[in-house]
Amino acid sequence: MEGEDAAGGARRPGLGCASFNQDSTSLAVGTKTGYRLFSVTAVDRLECIHESAESPDVYIVERLFSSSLVVVVSQAMPRRMNVYHFKKGTEICNYSYSNTILAVRLNRQRLIVCLEESVYIHNIKDMKLLKTLLNTPPNPSGLCALSINHSNSYLAYPGSATIGEIIVYDANNLSTVTMIPAHDSPLAAITFNASGTKLASASERGTVIRVFSIPEGLRLFEFRRGMKRYVNISSLSFSPDAQFLCASSNTETVHIFKLEQHGPSGEEETPTWSAYVGKMFTAASSYLPAQVSGMMSQDRAFATVRLHTACQKNVCTLATIQKLPRLLVASSDGQLFIYNIDPQDGGECTLVQTHRLFGSNEDRDEAGVSEGSAAPQSYAATAATVPTSGPVSATLTGYSEDGGVSKGEVIPEHEFAAGPVCLDDETEFPPINRCRDGSRRDKSRRP
Repeated sequence: MEGEDAAGGARRPGLGCASFNQDSTSLAVGTKTGYRLFSVTAVDRLECIHESAESPDVYIVERLFSSSLVVVVSQAMPRRMNVYHFKKGTEICNYSYSNTILAVRLNRQRLIVCLEESVYIHNIKDMKLLKTLLNTPPNPSGLCALSINHSNSYLAYPGSATIGEIIVYDANNLSTVTMIPAHDSPLAAITFNASGTKLASASERGTVIRVFSIPEGLRLFEFRRGMKRYVNISSLSFSPDAQFLCASSNTETVHIFKLEQHGPSGEEETPTWSAYVGKMFTAASSYLPAQVSGMMSQDRAFATVRLHTACQKNVCTLATIQKLPRLLVASSDGQLFIYNIDPQDGGECTLVQTHRLFGSNEDRDEAGVSEGSAAPQSYAATAATVPTSGPVSATLTGYSEDGGVSKGEVIPEHEFAAGPVCLDDETEFPPINRCRDGSRRDKSRRP
């Protein structure tokens, strides 16, 4: 799915990819016939806000926040990226590249296109190619991450094909920031938090997840997903406030970790049996080999989710929907699962809604399965009884939720742009008829 679109992403007949937008208010899915965009700002209803059947076999579809700009790549033309204004039904531009496009990432300042051995950096205001990173280490899955905070626009991608090195690149100033030796084995997943100050990573072994400070590259946290078996971690995502980190894999379990620094004395915490055992392990670890003591000092999952099926690719995200923390999981069988998270006690998360990603809005509503009423009264279940004025989504400070969808609304000014980007202004993103090649060779063909 997200980040693995062309190389082993979640697939089944009819489903080519799935990705949440930058603030997790929208879900985009690629299908055999085109793509669909959904609003995920409410629990009980999944609204399809746009459906396109112009490009078959879509395997990459990325939406810029809640704006009208969407990027599409199809299996029919895997070397060409199409940028659309879906509200107007017009093409903004298209670019062709020398090889298959494996991933696309975007924020309000930059658009990144990742090929197996090169990365292209575009200015999203006018789609001009600013920089080409050639001869990057082989990256067959197109693994990369872009900070959604356009004021820094940090880009992360593998620095080696054999070990877990991460290159952090400043896509605004077009310069390398640092190299992080994150893992002993090759990388499987990377992601930034919303502000671009933290970077999480997992290797192909899938047993350890690490969090680093950005731009320094210092290790802040280390979490152990498990020791019994190696897994393929397909998705990492921070919560909007960066207090939690979720990880999904090809197993039936989604893990949620809590990013909190433990005090040296532990006096702030209420004494519990688990805390006592933890202190005993910490004391004993000083007498054990480094590898064993490292395993004992790693934090375990704060909360978990048990999916109904295993061995399926999925993409997960943490969001605030109707004032409550939720975990959203879009699976390769065409379903969206919404879970409540107890931010105080953690534990097993409660499934509150299941939505189908196919069929009409009415069919999806009828297929929605609500299990919240049968759940015990946890923090989330109790908080859900608090009346709300309507759907409330988690938005980042300084960002417009609509982001230009409505006529006349604009995206906030770029740090490095002459003015604000207004997606309803024809002069801001004028349609470009000719294709532009990523290797700087112009072509005259039309889409």
